[in-house]
Amino acid sequence: MIAKTLITAALALAALGVQAQADWPSKPITMIVPFPPGGVADTVGRPVAEALSRELGQQVIVENKAGAGGATGIGAASRAAPDGYTLLLSLSSISILPEADKILARKPQYTIDQFVPIARFTADPTVLVVRADAPWRTLAEFVADLKANPGKYNYGSSGNYGTMHVPMEMLKASAGFRMTHIPYTGAGPAVLALLGGQVDAVSTGPSSVAQHIKSGKLRALAHWGEKPLMSLPEVPSLTQAGYATKFAQWSALFAPAGTPAPIIAKLRDAARKAAVDPQVVQTIGRAGSPIEYLDAPEFQRYWNTDAAVMTDAVRKIGKVE
Repeated sequence: MIAKTLITAALALAALGVQAQADWPSKPITMIVPFPPGGVADTVGRPVAEALSRELGQQVIVENKAGAGGATGIGAASRAAPDGYTLLLSLSSISILPEADKILARKPQYTIDQFVPIARFTADPTVLVVRADAPWRTLAEFVADLKANPGKYNYGSSGNYGTMHVPMEMLKASAGFRMTHIPYTGAGPAVLALLGGQVDAVSTGPSSVAQHIKSGKLRALAHWGEKPLMSLPEVPSLTQAGYATKFAQWSALFAPAGTPAPIIAKLRDAARKAAVDPQVVQTIGRAGSPIEYLDAPEFQRYWNTDAAVMTDAVRKIGKVE
């Protein structure tokens, strides 16, 4: 009799679980963006959240949870219940930070297998940017001055081992100059520090700086891509200058591992529609980023390859306190 009761209870719970998945979403969804407002992740996350809200019929609320180069927010998302009510809009730093923790001999705040990829929205090469009143008008002038004055200049980033730190360290190693790294809590604060004269350069996604370049406040010297940038077609690539250095600051949507397959399917469908939503395309495009959409299977393959490259780059950087 007891066994029959337990079986009946288990079947009832299973039925409730199936019904909950069928009814999802029945309440607002939180999208964690692990950086402050003003950076690439926030610039992409807000219009995507609005489009997802329209597609899913429930509000998708952006929660900026900055800190530790993105690890604080990503870690919080990894610990969330896998019920579809907590999502993560992250940059490529999601692949970098666990390896950085290993190098620093500390427990990672998360591992990448704690997430299921939903879709990639953008994949921008980072851009080397200085103030318009800086003495360098070209990449060659920049590199020559830094080589002649080792340690004189500094650059800002979104945090140690983040998507603004790693590409600059790759360039430093390739070009052979020294430059002091000043970490901030996100791309927005780092760009403000550049505008305010606290740092001399940044490497960041075009969407963080395109408006300042167009207004004449900042100057782009080079980018880490392979083909001309849509928003800055006149800016040369590092490979054109002879530096074998490439880096893409992509943005993508994730759910905690274990999220039921029916919910993942609904999220993928909503993300696919969000990627072609005119408001999303226009808003992100105005900020300087074209949509580079990849659905989950294609994005998973891309992520695997990119994560291997980023892990190698972090190991070469080594320990940073």
